[in-house]
Amino acid sequence: MQHYLFVYGTLRQNANHPMHQLLAEHSCFGAMARYQARLYQVDYYPGAVPSNNSADQVVGELYQLIQPELLLPALDNYEECSPQFAQPHEYRREQQSVMLENGNSVVAWVYVYNRSTKGLTLIQSGDFLADKIAQ
Repeated sequence: MQHYLFVYGTLRQNANHPMHQLLAEHSCFGAMARYQARLYQVDYYPGAVPSNNSADQVVGELYQLIQPELLLPALDNYEECSPQFAQPHEYRREQQSVMLENGNSVVAWVYVYNRSTKGLTLIQSGDFLADKIAQ
């Protein structure tokens, strides 16, 4: 069984975050992809919240995981949703459907924002990195 991970924030290639290196060591970049959600600026990082509106699209990258049993626990710690962190977690890792550029869809792990979005700024473009470049 193939395991995939969709990333949309600090784990993306051009986000220049050290944790991307860990992702790159334990996965293969697959394609650019979209996830039906609304994207919010939480702090220096974003949070995606699933949406029923097909116009709400979060831009990100899909990775095929080589060693999910090693990588996912480390990423859970990074996203502070592993058992060592107090509930409620800021994120929860869920399997979600994501759409590839070629129109195919796959089920991938996604770190979904797990708190209220009240007071957070919506990233209109759905693309965390494009928004950072525009600032």
